[in-house]
Order: sequence, then C-alpha cells, then structure tokens
Amino acid sequence: MLAGARSPVSFFAYPGLPSDLVPDGASVYTLADATEDITATLEALADRVAPGTAPQLADLAPPAAPTGALDVNTLAAAVGATLPENAIVVDEAQTSSLGLPAATANAARHDWITETGGAIGQGLPTALGAAIAAPDRQVLCVQADGSSLYTHQALWTMAREQANVTTILINNDAYAILRLELQRVGAGPAGAAGPAARRMLDLSNPSINHTAIAQGFGVDAVRVSTADELVAALRRAYDEPGPHLIEAAVPALL
Repeated sequence: MLAGARSPVSFFAYPGLPSDLVPDGASVYTLADATEDITATLEALADRVAPGTAPQLADLAPPAAPTGALDVNTLAAAVGATLPENAIVVDEAQTSSLGLPAATANAARHDWITETGGAIGQGLPTALGAAIAAPDRQVLCVQADGSSLYTHQALWTMAREQANVTTILINNDAYAILRLELQRVGAGPAGAAGPAARRMLDLSNPSINHTAIAQGFGVDAVRVSTADELVAALRRAYDEPGPHLIEAAVPALL
C-alpha cells in the first residue's frame, strides 16, 4: 500500500537479482500519491479501520550518553541521547548509520529524512533546505565523509544564512558504501579487490581535514575522537545558533 511513495525498486542493478522489490504474488495499491494530502488520507483510513483508537506512542527513553571509544554504535547512542525535541534528522551516513534506528526509537520526538534513489551527496543540501523551511527547528545532518565531497559547498550557504544545522561528519577515511557495492555486483569481498580498486575507495592518503574545510566556509567546526567529546560537542552545537560541524573519527566497518 503506497502513501506518497512509489513502488520500491533497488538502487542499482545487481547480477542475478531482481530490481523490482515487490514480492511475487503481491499487489501494489496507491492510497495517495505525492500530489495529494497524504496525512489527511492516512487519518481518514485510520478512522475507517479503527475508529476511536488513539495512537500508541513510544515511551520517551533515550539511551544513556555513551563514553569511551567512538565507533558507529556509540555515535548512534550519542545522537539518541542528545537529540532535541522536534528535531529534523537528515541521514546520509551510509554504512555508519546502521545503529541509528534503534538508538533513536525512544529519543525525543523528531522527523527523519533519509536518502532517496541512491543519490550521493544529498545530505548537506537537504539539511540546509530543511533548516530554511523550518527555521524554528533544530536540524541534525548525519553525513558520511565520502558522499560529503559532492556537496561541501552547502556549508558556505549554511554559514551565509546562519542556518541551524548541526552536521556530524563521519570520517572513516573510506568510501565504505562503494566497498559494499563491490561485493553486491559480484566482485567479491572488498579485500579481494585488486590494489587499484582498493585505492580508488580509500580516502586516507592523504586524509581529508573536514574540520578545516568547514571552517574555511565559515562554519564553526571541531574534530572529536571519543564518545564523550561527541556528546559534549552536540550539546554545545544545539545550544548555540547557526551552523556547526562535528567531524567524528570512527573506524571503517568495511
């Protein structure tokens, strides 16, 4: 049943796998398309199938603020522990976002904007657009390092507009998502790829200083390497107006 969405297909074509993700034997029905009032349509449906039933909201129970080493799990916990009420989260963390759904399931109420159609580099400009559209709300952008290189210039506009965007720039010195794609297209594990292919997906020689790039665009920026530092940097960014970038150094998963 589709409400403001299209029938699901895979991002890319993979050898021997179907691109249409609708299971065999299933039918697809469009309840409302993107031109219609999707919220009102869903409310009308709820009144039809379960009249007088109140929604069961998740209890507010954010994770404890993490301490110690910084990795994708403690990073996710730091996001869940500090997320402000009514925030907008823009997620282009790719392989580093695996722990975010669980860590934010009971966090303060928020909206979530995720990647669409396999687009690379949409995180920063989408976060900027969200901040301009909703200037009274805090925007958190969780951004992978490789894909950020497509749209770094959005940081300058954030500074120019004094947009309330806090960006966690996750630096694992790798195009980890493309290493995963090597496996998906049948090229074997990333470690089995040839030296030229591995070098194409490595961002450590030289490592990119995203903190310096952000500062050059006029954005307040710091680099953190522990969970404690990330929690402190997030709380400071949320308390201060204007854009902030937190470069979080984590080990690559792939």
